[in-house]
Amino acid sequence: MPLDTISLADLLRQHADKNPDGIFARFNGDPITFAMLDSQSSAMAAWARSRGLQSGDHVAVMMRNSVQTLAVVFGLAKAGLVWVPLNAQQRGQGLQYIINHSKPALIVADDDLLPTIAESEAEHPREGFIIHGEAGDHPRLAEVLGTGAPFAEPAPNLDAPFAIMYTSGTTGHPKGVTVSNRMIRLAGEGVSLVAASRAGDVMFVWEPLYHIGGAQLLSLPMTHGVVLAMVDRFSASRFWGQVREYGATHIHYLGGILQILLKQPASPMDRDHLVRIAWGGGCPGDIWEAFQNRFGVQIRECYGMTEASSITTFNDKGVVGSVGNAVPWFTVELLDTDGNPVPQGERGEIVVRTSLPGAITPGYFENPSATEKALRNGALYTGDLGTYDAQGNLIFHGRMTDSVRCRGENVSAWEVERVASDHPAIEDCAMIGVAADIGEQDIKLFIKPKAGASLQPAEISTWLTSRLAAYQNPRYIAVVDEFERTPSQRIMKHKLSKSLDDCWDRLAKGN
Repeated sequence: MPLDTISLADLLRQHADKNPDGIFARFNGDPITFAMLDSQSSAMAAWARSRGLQSGDHVAVMMRNSVQTLAVVFGLAKAGLVWVPLNAQQRGQGLQYIINHSKPALIVADDDLLPTIAESEAEHPREGFIIHGEAGDHPRLAEVLGTGAPFAEPAPNLDAPFAIMYTSGTTGHPKGVTVSNRMIRLAGEGVSLVAASRAGDVMFVWEPLYHIGGAQLLSLPMTHGVVLAMVDRFSASRFWGQVREYGATHIHYLGGILQILLKQPASPMDRDHLVRIAWGGGCPGDIWEAFQNRFGVQIRECYGMTEASSITTFNDKGVVGSVGNAVPWFTVELLDTDGNPVPQGERGEIVVRTSLPGAITPGYFENPSATEKALRNGALYTGDLGTYDAQGNLIFHGRMTDSVRCRGENVSAWEVERVASDHPAIEDCAMIGVAADIGEQDIKLFIKPKAGASLQPAEISTWLTSRLAAYQNPRYIAVVDEFERTPSQRIMKHKLSKSLDDCWDRLAKGN
């Protein structure tokens, strides 16, 4: 059927009828058939309806990837319940905020995460909890999914909410993006364009379903004949072994994933696999060819946001450093602060428009100020910077707000981090602005050493001096064992220390 006439829930029903033994996914190697997923998700929908949950009610889900997580997500979709994914790593006030703000009628959670929810002191949901694992006094998810109860209600229309996905911004409270059923279908179509998927492909899925990077794949087994090879978490040391074991043809990357993989010790498994395409966002131009040459895969870069059905542009031309051109249902403009198009080669804010009503989010849940700022004149103002090259390819330059004003110059974190990450002993890094003695801000760089490496900040500073402009060179350098990360492995910069006494100071006496 055409893209705009069938929902995710109905796609699953169709495939369960036509090909019940077909494989939707494998989780840690165990197969999940269409019939199995259809039966369990119907039981989930029936149980929710029996408890009085109606279409449009919110259900928060705090679960790691599992067979049961898939059944819950599809069950909510069938019943028209709005899925509120909760990051399994979230805790404390951050978790409390999302639960209280989204107002779920029910929470479904892994058993070991129940204490974390309780410790956050979030408001108790109206219908309580379903627990995956040992239940205590709560209903057990295994029993709910195993009832075999049918559910025949029509699926909600495509513009009904499918999920509220809270974006993990670097500052302030997260914003709840309203994602419609149409948007989650378009996300899958966008992925197919980026990844050049074809029937029989196997996509390695390390990203959790509670992040759009995982959720955007949910339609592909039914629309493009792809099998999902799901694992419980990302592991750099096990990555290529898992990819080989599951026969993956595609891998996905975000954040610093490619850099992390490149920094792993060389191994015969680097090319002993079936992967032909690595697709995603955030591949610096200077490691593009190095990754392709070492691992024998093609890089296919894209750009997008949850607010615009996940995928906005894709690079199918192999232009190194570019995120390509818009998918068929979007157009992209680059505007200056006055709303005027910038000349070719100059930076402007990436502004997205659509020819398909409903492809852009209707707004942020109960956040009118954020909605008004992002959605103007029928367009999505992304807050991201880009340029167009002479051939019309989009180049991404990072967040407008992820910069530091130092010595009268705007210093892009992306540009400094890209240079620092080239150091052979640095596995990952992050830059923030901190208080300056004189002027606006100074730069503080956090670096995580590669396994077995010993880093001396003074030596790193000397190395950076020859590669950065004077105003870009970090004054402060802090060495860390690990970074706190979002589900997509992006560093949570708002949690980095702004203290000046836990780091090396380039301007201190004796340095």
